Amino acid sequence: MAAAGGAAEGRPLPGPPGGRPRPVCSRPYFVVLMVFAHLYVLNVLGLLLFVHLSAGDADPDPDLPPAAPSPGAVTCDPRLSPQVGHEQRLELVPGRVHVMRTLSLKPLLFEIPDFLTEEECKLIIHLAQLKGLQKSQILPTEDYEEAMEMIEISQMDIFNLLDHNQDGQLQLKEVLTHTRLGSGRWMTPESVREMYTAVKADPDGNGVLSLEEFKQLNIRDFHKYMGSRTVKMSELVRNSQHTWLYQGEGAHHVMRAIRQRVMRLTRLPPEIVEHSEPLQVVRYDQGGHYHAHMDSGPVFPETACSHTKLVANESAPFETSCRYVTVLFYLNNVTGGGETVFPIADNRTYEEMSLIQNDVDLRDTRKNCDKGNLRVKPRQGTAVFWYNYLSDGEGWVGELDEYSLHGGCLVTQGTKWVANNWINVDPNRWRQLQFQQEVARYVGEDVDVGAGEGAAAQSQRAADTPDSDKHAEL
Repeated sequence: MAAAGGAAEGRPLPGPPGGRPRPVCSRPYFVVLMVFAHLYVLNVLGLLLFVHLSAGDADPDPDLPPAAPSPGAVTCDPRLSPQVGHEQRLELVPGRVHVMRTLSLKPLLFEIPDFLTEEECKLIIHLAQLKGLQKSQILPTEDYEEAMEMIEISQMDIFNLLDHNQDGQLQLKEVLTHTRLGSGRWMTPESVREMYTAVKADPDGNGVLSLEEFKQLNIRDFHKYMGSRTVKMSELVRNSQHTWLYQGEGAHHVMRAIRQRVMRLTRLPPEIVEHSEPLQVVRYDQGGHYHAHMDSGPVFPETACSHTKLVANESAPFETSCRYVTVLFYLNNVTGGGETVFPIADNRTYEEMSLIQNDVDLRDTRKNCDKGNLRVKPRQGTAVFWYNYLSDGEGWVGELDEYSLHGGCLVTQGTKWVANNWINVDPNRWRQLQFQQEVARYVGEDVDVGAGEGAAAQSQRAADTPDSDKHAEL
């Protein structure tokens, strides 16, 4: 009882004879325990070795270009971009290694220094100057008004469309998100207030339109006001000049080589890349800019992509460009400004209304480029490319990636030259397939008809023919 009482009081139990402490467990128990521990460690090491070898089988050799996708596939390989800052070695030109670095995951965005040589950059600029550049336009006022008249939509529907948060009132930032295209003029909170005053849209002057106030308006007055205003170049959505350079069969060998390089970079089927838009070359002089935008228009059910619309015998008031991939080339070093900004790259969430806070518009590249999440400095020869669409999970184009919003920052000193290669893919598989079949047939007929023409003559004719005209001939 005394011993039991001692244990209860917390005193140690007496040991075996000889004065040594009693062992916690017996020797046989200890041996068995160690055997199981060693087996467990060996199993863990074996599992780790298996995972390592399996990963080695799946990952491509870093010194080799990615494997080509299966025919018809247009989705990107997520292994290209495990994390921001990841670098992968690519052989885009025989005997020459390029390093591709991941800049963002939303959108999926990469940078490749020295994609073009200095000589190639200078040649592209020279060809563009020979071709002649014209002012870049977003949407001419006449076409906009004509298109608006074709749309049968009630004033109530317009109000509901503008009323993003459905609170029965139109705040300035709600109106700003839908007034960017009128005459190519970039609308600011100040310019919207001026417009309200001119058309007497806001009687109490609080900058907010109620449903009753909106019902009293004549929408045509807004369009007339926009059309009557003289717009300065600095007030445009885009202040630049551009031209298009042909890259198809018979084009300058450098232009063909760049297209082939883009094909290897994007790993897209040749028939997709070859039948996409020509190379666009753009010059931004001092003061030039391009406010944040999406390269590809939103795909509405009733709106076909511009490159497949006529082939599919469909019509819609607004044509949209389905630009699955953008490849942007910097052709010179810019003295001041001119970065490419991605205002919401890698944001955790996306909310359109949050782009405008307290009259600060993150899409305004003349004023707020420094507030964007990611800015890419223009360096001669560098290419950046990104995906404007997500995958549909079945090997085709899915929804528009809203994080691909980007713009050209104000050029504060010097001149900025860039070029764009857009890869056009219609999210509607059937329309895209029909387009490819018709283009193949058209090309075959054109070869027969133009057999007597020289390659240079055919190249010049193709370069001088607007894409829309060529599609109409299909």
